[in-house]
Amino acid sequence: MSHEPGKKEELSNMTAKVTFNSDRCKGCELCVSVCPKHIVAIDSTVINRKGYHPAAVTDISQCIACASCAKICPDSIITVEKF
Repeated sequence: MSHEPGKKEELSNMTAKVTFNSDRCKGCELCVSVCPKHIVAIDSTVINRKGYHPAAVTDISQCIACASCAKICPDSIITVEKF
């Protein structure tokens, strides 16, 4: 699996893959608010190129690949793939 700078991929037991383009995330928390499993959070330990704390998946094994996070993201920085 190739890893591009600024992108964080998470895999869950081959059921879902969630990719955040962390360098473009503005930390608006919309994705955090719509996740039905409450597994998307702002990563306060990271600051991206824009100076924001980006969102990330905290427990990919709980992801149901609903893509609510990707649909609500105003900057389209989240990709959800279901396997």
